[in-house]
Amino acid sequence: MTASRTGFVRALTREDRGAWVDLWTQYLAFYDTAVPASVYDSTFDRLLGEDPRDFNAMVYEHDGAVVGLVHYLFHRHCWKVEDTCYLQDLFVAPDARGLGAGRALIQAVYQAGDAAGAPSVYWLTQDFNETARTLYDRVGALTPFIKYQRA
Repeated sequence: MTASRTGFVRALTREDRGAWVDLWTQYLAFYDTAVPASVYDSTFDRLLGEDPRDFNAMVYEHDGAVVGLVHYLFHRHCWKVEDTCYLQDLFVAPDARGLGAGRALIQAVYQAGDAAGAPSVYWLTQDFNETARTLYDRVGALTPFIKYQRA
């Protein structure tokens, strides 16, 4: 558990399903996308699954409410012997921003990476996400890589 100003980071639990759905829906909407209910179901099950190559999740709790989430996974890397850690999704509810939740969630993933022996943690964001990039510039290093995907 990682503490921050007035809240703390903890593992996602089955009881968090409603709050997680709400936060992940807001996150997807920010990126102007949506997924079907079946993806919500499979993603939530994977986040709580036992497969070490599957996803992991933590939430930020403030005053008894889940107000932030982070999803991450470990995977092999051709340039390293150890697995690396990919922070896939990070979101804090707009009314909870400024509490230190985003930083606490990233630091918790760093701690999980360290505990797993992963030499690096990386993530992507869109160039227009200035608010998040202000935080990212303080807790990470911008790389020169540009993402491409199948057209």
